Amino acid sequence: MLRLDYLSCLLTILSTVLIGKKLWQGWFIAAANSIIICVIGMRTAQFGFLPANLFCIGLYASNLWNWRPKTQIANSRSRPQSHN
Repeated sequence: MLRLDYLSCLLTILSTVLIGKKLWQGWFIAAANSIIICVIGMRTAQFGFLPANLFCIGLYASNLWNWRPKTQIANSRSRPQSHN
């Protein structure tokens, strides 16, 4: 059986490392982790987990929206353009 607590632990560490390296994928993994924490909260009737993690999901979505395009723009500017 899948242990959601261990999966959440792994995702927390992975997302923290990725965000520390300024990679937008870390925000995506953090959002997935918050969904898992919400599932854990529902299964164990610990409903206090829900409001904070729903807020975090919104925050992560906002960060993804703001970080990802900047990364793509920076990458396209750093590539040499070919002159035809």
